[in-house]
Amino acid sequence: MRGGADGQDAVAARLFRLSIGVFFIGGFVASSVGLLVPRVRLTLGLDYAAATQIQLASYSSYLVFALPIAAVVSVWGYMRAHAAGLALMAAACLLLVAGFASRAFPLVLASLLILSAGQTVLQIASNTVSTMVGDPARAAFRLNLLQGFNAVGTVAGPLVGARFIVAEDGGGSLLLPFGGAALLLLVLVGGFFASRGLLNGTASGATHTTRQAWAEALRDRRLLAGAGAIFAYVGAEVTIGALLTDFLMSSHALALSPSAAARLVAVYWGAAMIGRFAGAALMRHVVPPILLSVAAGTAVVLVGLAVGGTGLPAAAALLGVGLFNSVMYPTIYVLALPRRPEQATAGATILCMAVVGGAIVPHVTGLVADRAGLVPALILPGLCYLPVLLFAVTARRHTP
Repeated sequence: MRGGADGQDAVAARLFRLSIGVFFIGGFVASSVGLLVPRVRLTLGLDYAAATQIQLASYSSYLVFALPIAAVVSVWGYMRAHAAGLALMAAACLLLVAGFASRAFPLVLASLLILSAGQTVLQIASNTVSTMVGDPARAAFRLNLLQGFNAVGTVAGPLVGARFIVAEDGGGSLLLPFGGAALLLLVLVGGFFASRGLLNGTASGATHTTRQAWAEALRDRRLLAGAGAIFAYVGAEVTIGALLTDFLMSSHALALSPSAAARLVAVYWGAAMIGRFAGAALMRHVVPPILLSVAAGTAVVLVGLAVGGTGLPAAAALLGVGLFNSVMYPTIYVLALPRRPEQATAGATILCMAVVGGAIVPHVTGLVADRAGLVPALILPGLCYLPVLLFAVTARRHTP
């Protein structure tokens, strides 16, 4: 065992520093992938339902791969699992560049599945180890702060992507955003592999999961309710992020050019960045369920204003949703995850599988948009915030 509180604090601090890079590049890649929806619509002439297959491919693997990946994490441990997940993401970024260069849409979708497999590893490993390693009372603060660095990446993604992914002449290149991401991912692979023994001998670093732990997880009502909330939240956030460029380009909102709309999407993710750092600070004074309930309730109202309004107010309302999205995922995750280390991997896997909402909700919204129009279709992601609000209210009753 690593010696004493000082040793545990040193482990937690080193892990936190490594995790900053993971959360940043995860946000950068995720928001850059969101810009691929308008890109394929512009260059390949696809409708909303077909274009949102980008999100279907990106997020479906959270359901498909979560169980086998949980088994890998259980055997390899958190640090080696990080290295493997980052390596998969790096390979997928390079394949994505090749797929767009050759205009091979099936290769694009295949690379997104590989990318999502890597992201699934990190969802299970990163969020869980960041929650479990360190002072339990500060877990929500810690994860919200890391999600702040994730949001820095989601802001950088559209700023870079506006020039290189959705260039108005149709000649934008994915080499800089996704090739650069691959390079940083490989650097992180080296960092985690070099630190593969960091959690050896720590109770919170244990990853072995028994059948009993799985059975207990599947009976945990708060965990299952949290999974439902994550399904709804991720579905709403991904849908709005993917369709926001088209919304800002529409006459209902600002009628912007593709690159101008893509740059403005950075405001959406920038609001999330501010909200995550602010949320981390507020966690010192406000209990997490209350903060979550305020955020979810406000998001419902803002989507309603975006649908019901026009012009700048409608655009501002939908962009403002990002601010209130900011605290949802890390807060739901911490409230829902079982505290016992032997149940953590099982619980994290169930929560990770719920991220498949990011595959289903955007695609269904795309189908509605093709039939009823983009603006009415946004009612669906707006309604998705209601299960988050219900979870927050329920969790508050069981929080001291």
